[in-house]
Amino acid sequence: MKIKYLLLFLFSAPLFAYTQDNKLNQPLVDSLAKWVILDQTAAGPPKGRFKEMAREDKQRYSDSIFITNERRLIAVFNKYGYPGYDLVGKTGSNNFWLMVQHCDKNVSFQQTVLKKMKAEVAKRNADPKNFAYLTDRVLLNTSQKQFYGTQVTYNTDSCQAIPKPLKDSISVNKRRTEIGLETIENYLNLMSQWHFDMNKEVYERKGIHQPKLLTEPKQ
Repeated sequence: MKIKYLLLFLFSAPLFAYTQDNKLNQPLVDSLAKWVILDQTAAGPPKGRFKEMAREDKQRYSDSIFITNERRLIAVFNKYGYPGYDLVGKTGSNNFWLMVQHCDKNVSFQQTVLKKMKAEVAKRNADPKNFAYLTDRVLLNTSQKQFYGTQVTYNTDSCQAIPKPLKDSISVNKRRTEIGLETIENYLNLMSQWHFDMNKEVYERKGIHQPKLLTEPKQ
């Protein structure tokens, strides 16, 4: 049985409540919240009736959701620019970013969003950690090496998360610290454990009862 590779990056950034609700565009907040549920249904582990879908059917279903949401996100972006905390709160801003992560078939849109997002991060109106994830996504989608090591693949013989091609790996923890991310070692351990938990039955049939973890660097 093949292990299912999950493209979900929900774990990458927590959801927060924004305190100045009276200033938010509530209809947009509500729309983003509704759309992201569909996004996570498409990107996450199969549940309910989707668990029984053939791989090809699941892919077609996922693609249809990503394409539909992409059109919605483009319309939002064209009207408001990057939706920051002041417009949709931290939860809404996170939801917008998360769905843009999955617009991999429209890299030019991801690049445009990333540029506007950078300006909002500088104003503390968007999450710098989310910016790091989208930066890496865009770099890999344009055949370049990632900068922060947020995008991973897995060694299925040991259940170990491995960064996809990474620029200047020696200095990656310095870059991660500067933008508010944990060490690469801790992050990879979290991803390894998450991947193991998602595929526990498969790994245990292979005689693997825990993921291979890395040692944290000494401070």
